[in-house]
Amino acid sequence: MKKLRERIVSATAIALLLSVAAGPATPSLAQDAAGVPAPLSRSIVDKRPVLHADGIKFGAYDPHGDFTSQQGVATEHLFLPWEDVDLETLEAADAYAQARGRNLLISVEPWSWDVDWRLTSDELRRKVLRGDYDVNMRAIARAITKLKSPVIVRWGQEMEDQNSRFSWAGWNPRDYVTAYRRMMDIVRAEAPGVEVMWSPKGLDGLDAYYPGDDYVDLVGLSVFGLEPYDTLAYGGPRDFRQALTDGYRRVLGYGKPIWVAELGYEGTDAYMRPWIDTVTLKHSDFPKLEEVVYFNDRDVHAWPFNLGRPNWRVIKGDETN
Repeated sequence: MKKLRERIVSATAIALLLSVAAGPATPSLAQDAAGVPAPLSRSIVDKRPVLHADGIKFGAYDPHGDFTSQQGVATEHLFLPWEDVDLETLEAADAYAQARGRNLLISVEPWSWDVDWRLTSDELRRKVLRGDYDVNMRAIARAITKLKSPVIVRWGQEMEDQNSRFSWAGWNPRDYVTAYRRMMDIVRAEAPGVEVMWSPKGLDGLDAYYPGDDYVDLVGLSVFGLEPYDTLAYGGPRDFRQALTDGYRRVLGYGKPIWVAELGYEGTDAYMRPWIDTVTLKHSDFPKLEEVVYFNDRDVHAWPFNLGRPNWRVIKGDETN
């Protein structure tokens, strides 16, 4: 397994290493074409969610350290490409989480962090099914056994999205299930006791990608709210409850604990305030929802309608990526 070409050195970045969160370092063509949208007019300078004492748990992917000192954060989320990565840095992330009493959610993304090339979806599928990447997953699982924090492993998220930016999304469901089971078999053999998360986006058709109860400890969904997108796609703004409802209902029947593994929102004050106030509340509509995990960075890829890359970061005025 290759090493990172540039070792991450800042304290926060080491603790929250591997911050290329939804793709490789090279931006997509769509991202280049759409660019960055003009900032929405708002006065809220810190849009972090309100944490309710009797609410659900909260976690964050936080490469900028905005949640470093905040109490009540249960989970640190890391994104881990399985090539071109220094796994020893996981121990620093573990120490960071331990010092703050936080668990680790590790999203393993099956692609290279190489700026010069990227496998096609079909090449990746064939190589995974052939076992070419078993050694990568085994190395990650063995590194996890050295960690002291409780760990959840999430592999190949948002697989049912036929229009996704992810190389593994939209595979034939049987192939995805075979690949997912293969990877989780390795994790459980090498790191017994680690929980595993199956994490669809929440779209219609996700049932075909369900790997079976024995391969799922937790279900993670993705929920993002972008005001101009809501206006164009739905005719008006949506709140957290509206954005989560369809995906939640689609996975409720599995009987597993449900997380929002990736959460973000951006818009005017009037749009964001309901999100800020309610995402960690216990909702009667969502009795199985246990935790929401905020994605505290700019999106890596452009959104539809030429909306560019939304900035989900909670601190206003601090440009990211």
